[in-house]
Amino acid sequence: MKHYTLKVLELRAETADTVTVVFKQPGLKKISYIAGQYLTLIFRINGRKYIRPYSFSSAPLVDTTLEVTIKRVPGGIVSNHIIDKLKVDDVVEVMQPMGDFTLQNTFINTNSHLVLWGAGSGITPLMSLAKYALHQGLVSHVTLVYGNRNTEAVIFSDKITVLQNQHKEHFSAWHFYTQPAIAINNPYVVQGRIDPARVLSVMKAEGDLNATVHYICGPEGLKESVKTALNDLKIDNDKIFSEEFEIVRNPEEFGDVVTSAVAIKKNGENITIEVVKGKSILEAGLDALLDLDYSCQTGSCLVCRGTLLKGQIKMIGLQSRPPELLENECLLCCSFPLTNAIEIAI
Repeated sequence: MKHYTLKVLELRAETADTVTVVFKQPGLKKISYIAGQYLTLIFRINGRKYIRPYSFSSAPLVDTTLEVTIKRVPGGIVSNHIIDKLKVDDVVEVMQPMGDFTLQNTFINTNSHLVLWGAGSGITPLMSLAKYALHQGLVSHVTLVYGNRNTEAVIFSDKITVLQNQHKEHFSAWHFYTQPAIAINNPYVVQGRIDPARVLSVMKAEGDLNATVHYICGPEGLKESVKTALNDLKIDNDKIFSEEFEIVRNPEEFGDVVTSAVAIKKNGENITIEVVKGKSILEAGLDALLDLDYSCQTGSCLVCRGTLLKGQIKMIGLQSRPPELLENECLLCCSFPLTNAIEIAI
């Protein structure tokens, strides 16, 4: 896994609780990335290493800088540190870009209608996708469907307006506000949560829904409602993509999980930690201040992979086992002990 150090050029306030960190591209070897991917930032706070992935809000071939946009999270150690403590000219260690929430799939062509569904900070990778698709002329039209509390909470409000002005024939935006400050007489500004059926009914009247490809980034409720509406309209599941910020686990799957001693072997050292029932091996290791590599914590990036040498574990929350993972390998972020005296090499 490649690591880089990037210099902060600008800290741009987007809303009262959201900031875009603008990094300078390295002078000699530029960092290449794909629209929709994320950048993993590494910080040491009070002696502990914290690693967090943040989606690019910049787009390759459009922006000359690398930009990630971060929303303050109540109690969020890293997001609060970035917003409150990070300064221009600071240097931040990062991992190479990762993620597959991208436009690189066979269903997208110049006749496609790209529909981007987001709420709150879920707009971040969608903005990267929208800018890139419009700039490159990848699709016939891009529609953004974006939900917020009110107009003050809209991240990239000015940039959305710029896209509307620059790409009048190829970009449109729907805004849904749960707490609107004023009534707006505009059919594309709607009071309430995102209503997928309402948006799709207009799209159906305007064109062929079979030409649409959908990207969803936001809370689980948004993903479920959009996917349900699309399934009702017989939209092919292969044309529906969602970005997973957190892993969803079924409590029933923890019935056979036990508290266990887990020996982790790394760089010639052998350190044993206690993994209590309900915590992943990665979580327990980080609590014990072990220097473990990880990024997404959703079982998709493979950074926290390890080789199971002894004992049995259960991976919980994965939609499917990554094909790159060998039979005796596991991902620590979603691995839970089934037996005592487990050994894992990383």
